[in-house]
Amino acid sequence: MRYITDTLDFQLEGPSAVTLGKFDGLHRGHEKLIRRMLQLAGEGLETVVFTFDVSPLVKLGNRIRRTLLTNAERAQILRRQGLDCLIECPFVPEVIHMEPEEFIRRVLVGQLRAARVIVGPDFRFGHDRKGDVQMLAGMGKQYGFQVEILEKETCSGRPISSTWIRENLREGKIELVNDLLGYPYFVQGPVVHGRQLGRTMGLPTINQIPEDGKLLPPFGVYASRTTVGGATYFGISNVGVKPTVEVPFAGVETYLFDCSRDLYGLDACVEFYHFVRPECKFDSVEELREQIQRDAHTGRIYFQKE
Repeated sequence: MRYITDTLDFQLEGPSAVTLGKFDGLHRGHEKLIRRMLQLAGEGLETVVFTFDVSPLVKLGNRIRRTLLTNAERAQILRRQGLDCLIECPFVPEVIHMEPEEFIRRVLVGQLRAARVIVGPDFRFGHDRKGDVQMLAGMGKQYGFQVEILEKETCSGRPISSTWIRENLREGKIELVNDLLGYPYFVQGPVVHGRQLGRTMGLPTINQIPEDGKLLPPFGVYASRTTVGGATYFGISNVGVKPTVEVPFAGVETYLFDCSRDLYGLDACVEFYHFVRPECKFDSVEELREQIQRDAHTGRIYFQKE
């Protein structure tokens, strides 16, 4: 997959099938658009996702940056899906003030060479979000590209959206979050050195510091599954600041069942499956060790039932 970012100077060589949007979370609704676009690869079209390096709502000051996926995590998922090209356009003043008609002429037709455009019914674009799917379809007839408007994917009668998923994640409803996403919510990143307290307790753990802006579930312990160093392990993960040892930042610490490997520096993907308990402070390291053992027992039982 070609990954084009940090530039407005991009140009496709052949006709493309394009889907556009913020794509935070790449949830089941986004997957519907991408799945349809990938079907068009058989027609000789280059498959392209066009998005921005930062959410327009964040850039314009209407929302604090808290995303379900980092840009790197989003690119990783799209790469696995077999996409030809991901364009992460910088949301700079030149783009912010671009009228919808100019965006279609200059970007969609001129640079992306769009032959097919796949969007949802509420897709908006251009300065002040003045462009909509009706304008897109109308100008498609003028410039020779076809627009497909797909109905939203729903769950329990409600349209799936990134906003809804973020709300559920903040409430700790991790099973529902995973159902809406279509995959387990995860944190991806290198294994870093911690205080090695777990190792002294006979319960070695791996530590990650999520990228700034990554939305984390409520602080607490979760049954988790981790892929690292070419292997997959079940385990339990603590999300938070580890109040017993007073760490000054929010991180993810994972105890991997049946693993004694040195994993420092490797990239790990930790997936969250089930909330076990809230994070809390213990009076002693021994109390913490005993609680981790109880949490591990809960986690093993959870995965045995799955």
